[in-house]
Amino acid sequence: MLNFKHLHYFFAVAKAGAVNRAAEKLHLTPQTLSGQLTLFEQRLGVSLFRRTGRRLELTDTGRLVLSYAEELFQVSAELEEALRGRPEEKAFPFRVGIADVVPKSIAHRLLAPALALPEPVRLVCREDRLDRLLGELAVHRLDMVLADSPMPPGMDVKGYSHPLGECGVTFFATPDLAARLPGTFPEQLDGAPLLIPGEDSALRAPLTRWLERCNLRPRIVGEFDDSALMKAFGKAGAGVFPAPSVTRQEVESQYGVVMLGETLEIRERFYAISVERKIAHPAVRAVSEGARAGMFAEKSE
Repeated sequence: MLNFKHLHYFFAVAKAGAVNRAAEKLHLTPQTLSGQLTLFEQRLGVSLFRRTGRRLELTDTGRLVLSYAEELFQVSAELEEALRGRPEEKAFPFRVGIADVVPKSIAHRLLAPALALPEPVRLVCREDRLDRLLGELAVHRLDMVLADSPMPPGMDVKGYSHPLGECGVTFFATPDLAARLPGTFPEQLDGAPLLIPGEDSALRAPLTRWLERCNLRPRIVGEFDDSALMKAFGKAGAGVFPAPSVTRQEVESQYGVVMLGETLEIRERFYAISVERKIAHPAVRAVSEGARAGMFAEKSE
């Protein structure tokens, strides 16, 4: 039988990232809390944390236990509310994994139709690498994964990739940087400082090939797994950066940059990956239909 007191201690440490901070909140000594964690790990027969400097970092197993703990304590809170006579409006959970290379603005716009369903939805979002999210999908810990590529071949995961839409790629720069780049697009990129997506991004390889085909040799000054961080550096004038063309207005408004040009030879594609061959989950269906009728209505091929 699982010791829920130990699970609560683990949950507190996982959220705090350190034994000392968690011990203060739990009104325990760090030594007592550390001992209880050790007993919990021994009972489970697994390691839940690894030490990184002064912080404790969750192992893969630790992240799995944390996801279960979050749901257990959420159900516990809902039960407490019900027993107090103040039941919350019942909402069905929609658990979505978002690959860390998917732009936050794209994820928000794709998921918005699910929150507009007549039946109330409680959206639960988790961001991680695609391979880890697909593992969660395989054991039904997630209802859907948003990604910029279909499910990789050869994975021992039952899942189906549902295309949501695609668009071209637009390049942006601060007004000052844009004014210093000679010529017109795309020749402006030759020799220009360029920020590019990390290796996990599906955009990385086609972007590199396009630059080679156009005989363009920009100076790569940064690589980023997080597209929001790349845009933040672009906003500071560190370099030109690419983004999906459907986000042009948002990018220009939020980051104070201007468009250098757009290419349709590079395509940004987005997918909803689920365990259903034919989408039946109402929220997944809302995301799929909303993408085709809204954001990508005139962009999909």
